[in-house]
Amino acid sequence: MIKLSRRSVLAGTAAAALGAPSIARAQDNKKIIIGTWGGDYSRLLTKDIDAPLLVPKGWECVHAEENADPRKAKMLAEKSLRRGTTDVQGFSANDMYELDQQGLAEQLDYSKMPNAKNLIPSMKYAYGIGHIYSGKVILYNPDMMPAPTGFADTLDPKHGNKLGIIDIQRQFNMVASALASGGSVSNFEPGKERLIACRKAGARIYPSNEAFAQALKTGEIACGIMWKARAVQWQNAGIKVNTVAPKEGIPMYVSGFVMPKNAPNKAGAYAWLDAMMAPPAQEGFAVDMGYNPTVTNAKVADDLQKRIGFTPDEQKRLVDLDYGYMAKNDVAFQDWWNKSFKG
Repeated sequence: MIKLSRRSVLAGTAAAALGAPSIARAQDNKKIIIGTWGGDYSRLLTKDIDAPLLVPKGWECVHAEENADPRKAKMLAEKSLRRGTTDVQGFSANDMYELDQQGLAEQLDYSKMPNAKNLIPSMKYAYGIGHIYSGKVILYNPDMMPAPTGFADTLDPKHGNKLGIIDIQRQFNMVASALASGGSVSNFEPGKERLIACRKAGARIYPSNEAFAQALKTGEIACGIMWKARAVQWQNAGIKVNTVAPKEGIPMYVSGFVMPKNAPNKAGAYAWLDAMMAPPAQEGFAVDMGYNPTVTNAKVADDLQKRIGFTPDEQKRLVDLDYGYMAKNDVAFQDWWNKSFKG
C-alpha cells in the first residue's frame, strides 16, 4: 500500500480544485453533439455509427433533433458566437451548399479522416461529406391503383385525397412537380400550379416521412413520391408499396454532414465523420434504410443492391439538382409553400 503524507493530500486537493475547470473541459471534449432529423434517421445513426464505433472509444454521442429549416436558422443565429452548440449537422446536399455559401460550414481537412480515401469523388465536398444517397421515385399501393408512369401521373388532382405529400420534402416535391409540368431543376415555377391543383383536390399533407408511411400502411393514401431507399425500408416493415422510376427523370438525393465553423469539439466532429464513412456503418444503412453507400469499399449483397439501386437505363435518368438555384430561391420557395400551398 502506498501511503500519502498530509502535505501530499493537501497539495493534491488544491491542485484538483484549481484544475477542475480543465478537467471539466476535457470531459466535455469527449461529447459529440450531432444535429439531425429525428425518427428513423436518428435511431439508425445511433445503431450503426454511435453505439458500435464511437461509444467503445469513450465518445458520448448526443443528438440534437429538429427538422432541417430550424437547424439551419439556429446555425445562422449562432454564426457570431465563438462556440456553437453542435459539432456536426446532417443536411441534404442542397442545404450543405447553402450553409457553405453563408459562411457557416468548416472547410474540411480530409487528411484527418482515414476512411475518406474510399469516398466516392462526387460525395466529397470541401464543406461536407455525402453520407448516403438515393433517388426520388413514385410510391404506390398496387392493391389500390395501377402503376403510375411518372411524376405527372402521380402529382395529379385525379387522385384526390389518396395522394400524400410530405411537408419536410418541400424542395423535392417542387422539383418533381416542375419536371412533371415542363420545368426543370433550375425552374420550379411551372410546377406550382400543379401542386395547388392537387391540394385543392384534397391531397393530404403529412408532417414527416414516418406519418406518410403510416398513411400508406393503413390505406389512407394510395400514392406519393419519396426516396426509393425509404420505400425499401417500408417494404421490409411489411407495408404494401411498389416503386416506379419516373420517366421525367429521377432527382438525386444526397444526405450528408457538415461541421459548423464554430463547432465546440472539432476533434470529436472529425472522429464522428470518419466513423460515418466506415464500411460497417455504410453497410448498416444500406440494410436498415435502403440507401446506397458513398464509399467504394462497402459491401452490399447483390439482391439488396437490386432493390436499392437503379438499372443502367434508370441511371441515365438520374438528375442532379441545381443547388445554386435552390439556395438563391429557398426563402421565397418556403414562403410560397407555407402560405400559398399549405395555407
